[in-house]
Amino acid sequence: MVNHEGVNNRIAVYPGSFDPVTLGHLDIIQRAAKQYDTLIVAVLNNTSKNPMFTIEERKKLLEEVTRDIPNVKIDSFRDLLVRFMKSRQAGTIVRGIRSVSDFEYELQMASTNHLLDDEIETIFMMTNPKFSYLSSSIVKEIARFNGDVSELVPPVVRDRLAAKGNA
Repeated sequence: MVNHEGVNNRIAVYPGSFDPVTLGHLDIIQRAAKQYDTLIVAVLNNTSKNPMFTIEERKKLLEEVTRDIPNVKIDSFRDLLVRFMKSRQAGTIVRGIRSVSDFEYELQMASTNHLLDDEIETIFMMTNPKFSYLSSSIVKEIARFNGDVSELVPPVVRDRLAAKGNA
């Protein structure tokens, strides 16, 4: 359904840094893709973080781990999320929630996005409990010390970490 401003509520965006993409991210992607005609996984350039992978590397990894999900598109942005949403005619932001602290942060972001554009909705998806502790930061920390990340990330990500000398 397209509203009067050209926003399609059947197109959703799942934004994040995905540095690297984890099994928790993939779980949210798979579940959200079932809810929308198109799910755009949007890699953001988070200026407050020092990324391990470039935006292009993260996009490529996401393309590889989502290739079996036909309605998932991979993109990136360096602007306000609501502007990116408008440029893709997307009406919904999908955010994964692991904990109360995630919810508090995401509620603040959703409220700000709504203030910037009241046509954009945010949907919170609770993470699968088996991934409730998992974050990209934890994966990077384990990988830096040559720990086994095979239960935390898809095999292609584990291999890329190893190729970088971090797994």
